[in-house]
Amino acid sequence: MKQIPLPIAAAAKARFDDFVPGANAAALAHLRALAGASAPVPSVYLWGPSGSGKTHLLRALAAARAARGAVAWFDAAAPLPWTIDGGVALVVVDDAHALDAARQHAAFALFVEAAVAGWPLAAAGRMPPVDLPLRDDLRTRLGGGFVFALQPLSDAEVRAALRARADARGIALGDDVIDYLLSRFARDMKHLTRLLDRLDDQAWVDKRARVTLPLLKRALADGGAEVDAR
Repeated sequence: MKQIPLPIAAAAKARFDDFVPGANAAALAHLRALAGASAPVPSVYLWGPSGSGKTHLLRALAAARAARGAVAWFDAAAPLPWTIDGGVALVVVDDAHALDAARQHAAFALFVEAAVAGWPLAAAGRMPPVDLPLRDDLRTRLGGGFVFALQPLSDAEVRAALRARADARGIALGDDVIDYLLSRFARDMKHLTRLLDRLDDQAWVDKRARVTLPLLKRALADGGAEVDAR
């Protein structure tokens, strides 16, 4: 029997405090409450387009729940079997829309086990439960708890989110750097966060706390092809 925990590095990079909610304040408030819940609670399912913050919120929830015990994290790429040893503080199923037949069976079994044991379960996918290309019983389980549709951020909110996540890394982004990023890359927080990771690495190498355009261009060049560019 093998428990698959949330990677520590991934959890450390995601916090509720550096999530800019925009139109997603209700989802953020619900997950904050779930982070501190002690009694059994209904499952929660987040859906929205890529880059809308689903995985960030799941990781922030997992990081918060990790203080209470182990977190079991599964997604469409997680190897089978999906089994858990003992009690956990949270079960997560990410990328539900991409689960193949075997992983759909595993995810349904997790729902059943979590319900019996009283473990909180959170999941996410790109579509509402009714539209997911999954077996009927799993769609029913995903839609049987709280469901939140996440909306992409506006341009102003993307700027605020970039600054917040850069501040969390101890680096400063000037307006010229943000303008460059938003004019050349999709306004998708998943991709933009990956670019911030590159910038963070380059700033550490250069021993600089402020990111300049030359540093940004060097970081992008060192990272290879600009696969996220428009």
